[in-house]
This record gives sequence, C-alpha cells and structure tokens, in this order.
Amino acid sequence: MNVETLSKALAASCGAKLQSNVVAYGEVTIEVSPADALAVFETLRDEEILAFDQLIDVCGVDYLTYGNVEWDTETSSTSGFSRGVEPSTGARLRFGDDLTYKNTDRPRFAAVYHLMSMVHNHRLRVRVFCEDDDVPVVKSVIELWPSANWFEREAFDLYGILFDGHPDLRRILTDYGFVGHPFRKDFPLIGHVEMKYDEQQKRVVYQPVSIEPRVLVPRVIRDDGRFDDQTEDPEEEASVATENTDA
Repeated sequence: MNVETLSKALAASCGAKLQSNVVAYGEVTIEVSPADALAVFETLRDEEILAFDQLIDVCGVDYLTYGNVEWDTETSSTSGFSRGVEPSTGARLRFGDDLTYKNTDRPRFAAVYHLMSMVHNHRLRVRVFCEDDDVPVVKSVIELWPSANWFEREAFDLYGILFDGHPDLRRILTDYGFVGHPFRKDFPLIGHVEMKYDEQQKRVVYQPVSIEPRVLVPRVIRDDGRFDDQTEDPEEEASVATENTDA
C-alpha cells in the first residue's frame, strides 16, 4: 500500500474524526483531537486494512516559538553563523529571561505517535494537540500498546505532558527533585539548580545554579572564503594571479 492509498484508507475509516490528513515527504501525518484520539487509535489498530499493531514511539513537541525567524537557515551572516543570527529569543535565552515571541497559531503542546503495521509494512504519524497550554493533557494509549509506558513517561518528564490513565506517570530521565521540564522552549539553557557533594554535610546537596550565563548558538564556520574580508582590489588580485601563472 503506497502513502496515497493509505491516506485514502485513513479518511474512509476515521472520517470526520481526522482534523487533517497530509501526505508529505513520502509519509502520512494525521491530526486528531484529544476527545477523539482513543477512538481513532482503536480504529488504527483494529481495522484490518490499517492494522497498526506496533507503537514505535511517542514524542512531545513544544510549539511555543514555532516559526521564529531567528532559526531560519535559508540565510547566513557575514561571520558564518548558519542560524541563530538575530538575537531575538530562544537561541540566546538565559536564566530568568522571558520569551518575547510566542506562537499563537496553534496550541503549544502536542503528543506525536509513530505507528507501524507489521502486516502491511506501512507507517503513520499521528499528532494530538493538548487543549490546555497550562496543563497539557492527553489520554494514555498504554491499554492499546503497552510499549507506550516508558514513551509517555519520557514525554511527561521532558515536556510536562500529562497522560490521563497512565498507571505510573513518573519522571524517567531527570532526577527525583528536578525542577521543570528541560525540553520546553522556555526552559533556561543553564537550568534552575545544580548539585554537588557537600563535605561538611557529607551528602549531595542542591543549590541555585552558579554557571556563568553564556550564549549557546549552534553555528557553522565555512572555510570556503565566502566570509573573508575583501580588502584587496579584485582587479589587482586578478592581475597578480595572471602574473603568477605566466611566471
């Protein structure tokens, strides 16, 4: 079954419960509301023509700064930065800073599910947006696919997304006393607290972070000469090159 046929089968099986059904880059992505999510997931698993019997992953997404031009990679500066050129928000977010750019075109948080059919050998991406940005909640799919257990715990730990019905929703990657959710776009790059071993108390203690605030912007310095200072006269350089060739 190719992706176009799969998209049509999804439309026929799920009907109006699909908020979007997009074929792009050789993949199918559908969106469903939190209210319809479980019903759609049951259809995806049990409908014979679909038969998505395996849950590959559950990811959290934070769309707080989605579309921010600071991360536009189509252009580069004269100093060789490939992105994060304009110091407007997230790339230079420091402790205590607040984001001045907020995406308002969609809800902030979403849970994204990657499904696979072992029977038909096709894949699907399902996106479920959380209705409340302050308390993002979606239904747990652990009863449908037990492999969702740790995936949902990870999304909760890193993004703060709550999965209603999960039997043991605890942090899985960060420490027990960790403050905040580190994959959220407004989480400071240097964190909130740090830990160390205290010789006097003979135990590990937590304290406010003492790291010097610094800029952490991924960049690419290109060595092809495009950013070299043009201090020489181009005609003079060409003349010198010709003389060197003749010699």
